Amino acid sequence: MATLKFTKMQGLGNDFVVFDGIRQRIELAPAELRRLADRRFGVGCDQVLVVEKARGADADFRYRIWNADGGEVEQCGNGARCFVQFVRRQGLTTKDKIRVETAGGVIVPEIVAGGEVAVDMGIPRFAPAEIPFAGDGDAVIRPLAIEGETVPVLITLVSMGNPHAVQVVDDVDLAPVVSQGPRIERDRRFPQRVNAGYMQVVDRVNIRLRVWERGVGETPACGTGACAAVVAGIRRGLLDSRVSVETRGGRLAVAWPGPGAVVTMTGPAATVFEGEWEVQAG
Repeated sequence: MATLKFTKMQGLGNDFVVFDGIRQRIELAPAELRRLADRRFGVGCDQVLVVEKARGADADFRYRIWNADGGEVEQCGNGARCFVQFVRRQGLTTKDKIRVETAGGVIVPEIVAGGEVAVDMGIPRFAPAEIPFAGDGDAVIRPLAIEGETVPVLITLVSMGNPHAVQVVDDVDLAPVVSQGPRIERDRRFPQRVNAGYMQVVDRVNIRLRVWERGVGETPACGTGACAAVVAGIRRGLLDSRVSVETRGGRLAVAWPGPGAVVTMTGPAATVFEGEWEVQAG
């Protein structure tokens, strides 16, 4: 059996098992990923992150992400903050600012004053084919029928390298995240499934947010979900360009100047512990 070194990390309670895939060979089947992510029989995490060598000359690393259900996904904002802290502490780079390839595009995380991490999350996309969403129209669509139930508010679709469907609610504590979120996630019009965000607008510079993450369930925080929610709020004229996002795990700062500009997310990342994982044969 192979034994792999890992680091457990978290960003606002969104937790990760991080592997150095440069100095050790990482080959984990979906069943092994699910065992690793299990909170009773494994290490426990929302996502498994792997650092690899970049494929292109314009990036420092490649970043791969698997959800707790064993499925590989395109992007993870809280994980990106952990990623740059990990490669620095492991001696894989001496840079504070790196360019990282993901399946959703290149991102640029940077360690800033106070030890927090700012991440250039790229330019948000809204076209149905870019979400992807099997329908027409732009980011704001008509009320969405989910298994016979019509969501009684407009849902805003945003891709932050991964798909998000954001709705505005009066009280995020009462939002149907657990009951409705899984149905939105698996609606047949989202061929790659979707993250369901529930945003309460406190004022023009503050929101509260909960997110049902595809392949994971509700997590204490979702970095790309925070970015998608702020973009959705700005697009709908509800928010200013710099917003504080309160999640159940803590606060993120998100800035978006507007169409054609990149989204910047700033928040903490922390190491929890290090260990070794014995991969089961077969």
